[in-house]
Amino acid sequence: MKVSVIATVLNEGASIKQLLDSLVAQNRQPDEVVIVDGGSTDDTRSIIESYRPKLPLRLICSPGANISQGRNMAIAAATGPIIASTDAGVVLDPDWLAELVKYFASPAPSQVVSGFFVPRTETAFEAAMGATVLPLLSDINPQTFLPSSRSIAFTKQAWQAVKGYPEWLDFCEDLIFDFNLKAYYAPFAFASKAIVYFKPRGNLSAFFKQYYQYARGDGKADLWRKRHAIRYLTYLAALPLFILLTLLVSPWWGVLGAFGGGLGLLYTPYRRLVAGWGKLTFRQKLEAVFWTLVIRLTGDVAKMVGYPIGWRWRLRHLKQDPRLHWRQ
Repeated sequence: MKVSVIATVLNEGASIKQLLDSLVAQNRQPDEVVIVDGGSTDDTRSIIESYRPKLPLRLICSPGANISQGRNMAIAAATGPIIASTDAGVVLDPDWLAELVKYFASPAPSQVVSGFFVPRTETAFEAAMGATVLPLLSDINPQTFLPSSRSIAFTKQAWQAVKGYPEWLDFCEDLIFDFNLKAYYAPFAFASKAIVYFKPRGNLSAFFKQYYQYARGDGKADLWRKRHAIRYLTYLAALPLFILLTLLVSPWWGVLGAFGGGLGLLYTPYRRLVAGWGKLTFRQKLEAVFWTLVIRLTGDVAKMVGYPIGWRWRLRHLKQDPRLHWRQ
């Protein structure tokens, strides 16, 4: 069974080696690796080329291609019937590809296999970031899990059936791809040991930009209306109301609001943080507790800024572009 690993890159000179090294170290070697470069201006392409003696590489250069276009180009060029997708900037577990592929060789083969992903953290900030934005394996319901395209495998036939990744989206494209695959091939198989490791964002500025872009993508694609509505109601209605009740009625309203709001915002990230902070010093643990709160609030602000901008774009293009009606 021929398996093609695909990825897209853009100015990944500082991180692409770790992905390529982990591909070389796979216990089940890929039959080909197809990488689309979106117009890197650093040494990304030369580093990839240097791995030709170690990997069956195909490098496609397409300046200006977005992530969806790059993935679709790579998959279209792949010659294997099985596609395994990942990203630059990650490290693949040595059994990653073997764990994904085995589900296609079972007596009832899957069309889509979800892998998993975990953060590689060193600092208190990274530990807080991972706990805030990433699920634990114990949080996953395989029946409803929507895999990231940094760790997923599917048949080329399935990709063709859903007409590939949505090239009109620059972010959240893998969610739309997942939803479309679910419509045809649910439930997906879940390969819990097909793990990729990656670094969370290292500072608040980069995190804000990332979650602003995610939320803008949500608005463009009309995703998670209820989640975004709850967020706006929490910060723009419930929070001012509790402040007024605290000032005008009783300080206990402030205590109640702080407890309820803190529980809703921070219970899950603090539970994840405690589950994975064994290597941190006591001081780092205190720092991580603080950063978790800051990161959660920063992410919520970024989403509230990005989502309406995405919706504005959607309203401008809704009549002209039939692809925006993807739910139909």
